[in-house]
Amino acid sequence: MTIRRALSGDLPAVAAVTTAAYAPYTALFSAPPIPVTEDYAPRIERGEVWLLEEDGGLAGLIVLERHPDHAMIFSVAVAPAFQGKKLGIKLLNFADEQARLWAVPEVRLYTNSRMERNIALYSAYGYRETGRRANPHRPGWTLVDMMKSVDRAA
Repeated sequence: MTIRRALSGDLPAVAAVTTAAYAPYTALFSAPPIPVTEDYAPRIERGEVWLLEEDGGLAGLIVLERHPDHAMIFSVAVAPAFQGKKLGIKLLNFADEQARLWAVPEVRLYTNSRMERNIALYSAYGYRETGRRANPHRPGWTLVDMMKSVDRAA
C-alpha cells in the first residue's frame, strides 16, 4: 500500500473514485455532495490530491490543502471495493503526518451535518466539532466544522 501525489493523468480515476465513494450520500441528499462536483484538475496541479494505491489499483484518496496555520481536508474518499478496511483512517493518519511535516498545529475539515457516520468516525479519531454553518453553495445544507490538534513531533 502506497500513498503518492496525483498526476494530471489520474484525473479520471480521482473523479470516478470520488463519485463512487460519495454515491450513498448523493442518493440521501438527492444531489451530489460538493466533492463530487469539484474540478480536481487545479487541485492536482497544486499538489493537493494524494492517492492511496493497493494491489496496483486506486483504493482511496485524500484532498489536503496547506494553510499557514492548519491543514484542511477537503475530501476523503475510499473506493467501495476497499471500504471496511480502515483505509479512511490510514488517510486521516496521512493528514496528521503532513500537518507535522508542514509544522502546523492542527488539521481541520468540514462535513455535511447529515453525514452522521462520518461525524462519528471523525469524533472517534480525535476530531472535535468547532461549529456549524450554512453551506454557502447548497441552500438548506448545514456544514459541521471539526478540528484535531496534532503534536509537532514527526
